[in-house]
Amino acid sequence: MTSADDALTYSARPQSLMLSFLGLHVLGRDSAAYSGSIIDVFGRIEISEEAVRSTLSRMVHRGLLTRHRRGRRVYFGLTEHAEQVLEDGERRIWDTGAVNRDWDGTWTLVAFSLPDTRRSDRHDLRSQLIWAGFGLLQNGLWIAPGAQDVTAIVDELGLNDNVTAFTAQQSKPTESADLVRKAFDLDAIAARYRAFLTRWDSPDPLPSAPDDLARQLVLHTDWLQLVRQDPHLPADLLDADWPAIRAENLFRHLAHHYHATTADLAERTIDQIEL
Repeated sequence: MTSADDALTYSARPQSLMLSFLGLHVLGRDSAAYSGSIIDVFGRIEISEEAVRSTLSRMVHRGLLTRHRRGRRVYFGLTEHAEQVLEDGERRIWDTGAVNRDWDGTWTLVAFSLPDTRRSDRHDLRSQLIWAGFGLLQNGLWIAPGAQDVTAIVDELGLNDNVTAFTAQQSKPTESADLVRKAFDLDAIAARYRAFLTRWDSPDPLPSAPDDLARQLVLHTDWLQLVRQDPHLPADLLDADWPAIRAENLFRHLAHHYHATTADLAERTIDQIEL
């Protein structure tokens, strides 16, 4: 029986959980994991075999995974693209962090204009900007703290002629704190971190999970979803009790703890082959 908090934690999409699994157990090993092992691990957090197989198939189709047969068993390894995605997630978790303590006072602004006939491109650009930490300051104008290189985003979408990017500093009467409040939903960001703390800041987090292998997978998925949505705002512009600070400390403590407690269990549970 799962509690309400557990059910909320388990609500992550199977692909998000799969990316966490691959980052934890496959990335950097030059290996492929047996599908039955993946199904075993995901069964511990109530993800069905059908959902796992469907997710693996979709990720193969999207160029994220490769299939490798050994007898009757099928193993899944990472493509170069998947490695890049997972390495980016690793940087978000361990290097970038949840709070920007190195802000130099500059802002990157991006303006664009696309006709309704290019609605899909507009959606993709907005999604990429949000992922890169931009917030909507006003119609058609996005802003992020620090000097951000948006070249890769624009090049990938083929929108060089539609986007204007520049760096600047605010001037009176505008205050940096005002820009943060206008462009970013601070209440929503803080609420997500408080929800994380509610689920994990406990002597016995995720009590319905059968073991730490399951808890480790859900913890990393929860945290990566948080930092993917976090614009990495300057600490100087946030309240002293900004919940991301405590949440990040808690995540790092639990991540190191589960890394130690799951090492042997993961070795026994996850069948892998070298590539």
